[in-house]
This record gives sequence, C-alpha cells and structure tokens, in this order.
Amino acid sequence: MEGEGSRRLVVAITGASGAIRGIRLLEAARELGLENHLVVSEWAERTIPHETDYRVEDVLGLASVVHRRDDQAAVISSGSFPTRGMAVVPCSMKTLAAMACGFADDLIHRAADVTLKERRRLVLVPREAPLSSIHLKNMLKLSNLGAVILPPVPAFYTHPRSLDEVVDHVVARVLDQFGWSWSRARRWDGRMQRSPD
Repeated sequence: MEGEGSRRLVVAITGASGAIRGIRLLEAARELGLENHLVVSEWAERTIPHETDYRVEDVLGLASVVHRRDDQAAVISSGSFPTRGMAVVPCSMKTLAAMACGFADDLIHRAADVTLKERRRLVLVPREAPLSSIHLKNMLKLSNLGAVILPPVPAFYTHPRSLDEVVDHVVARVLDQFGWSWSRARRWDGRMQRSPD
C-alpha cells in the first residue's frame, strides 16, 4: 500500500493490563519513521504509571500526534483521513464490546469504527483471562468484520531471556500485520534446538 497515509498508524492504549506493549509499539513506530496518532483512555492514564516506569507525559511524547479521547472532531474520526490502520494495544474488554456493537462514544471507539467501515486493518491485542462467552462472541464478531485478534501470547521458541523480549515479540507481530518489519523481531527459522540428553 503506497500513497498518502501508507505510513500512518492510529494507536490506542486502553486501561487493560499490559500498557508497556502499547508504549513499545509507539517506540517501534518512531524507530520505523512512522507517523502515529495516539489516543489514551482515562484508565490507561492510571495504568501506565502503576505498571511501568513511564509517566503519561513521556508516553504522549512518543506520538507524532496526540488526540484527546473526547475529541470526536479529530482527523482520525473521519474516513477521509487516510491511514494504514489502527492498533489497540492493550485492548480492554469494555473497548472490545463497544467496537463490536458500533458504540462510538469516545474517540478510540469512533476511530476503530472508521477503520472497520473503511476496510482498513484493525489489530486488537485483548488482555483478559479467562475469557467469558461474551468476550469470545465479541472477538468472533469483530474477526468476522475484518479485525485481527492478536492475543499477547509469548513465543517460547525464541527462548526469551527477559520480559522485554516477550513484549518485543508481541509488538513485532502487531507491526507484521501492517506489513512493517521491526529489527527486534525474532523469527522462527525452522530449526528445533535440542537439549543434550
């Protein structure tokens, strides 16, 4: 995909646990020279300092453009504003439910609604366990509408040595969905490493 908006990504961070993945996505987007438009939910603003060493101001500083969650007139609320798509990392079950029902009462929900209606890539990184039937039905509904449901499942074939490596793997998989390769991505090479007997 080339042309206006081809290197533009909408990023939303919601209040679900795992804010560091959204933060790392912003850092990766900056490394890749992408234009990222960020929306942070009210509860994400509380989760970020609770779970990470980042201040909310630091996270906002990683974005190319920051939009207020109550600004329904923001450019990302219109399909006429071209983007590659949107990633919601992490995605709370409340946000997931709103998107599944088309309930666009804030900018995160509206931007996701626009992404779906314009047939652009919408990548959701849900964080909940265990999943209820309601959660699963909402995920299936969104998947049938074209969204990508990408749970933050660690890949142990990469032999991660730190939590950072686990986070990086998920972020690399998110970027893969938009056709962007990140230097920190560790790929399966088809070889199994056997431990000595």
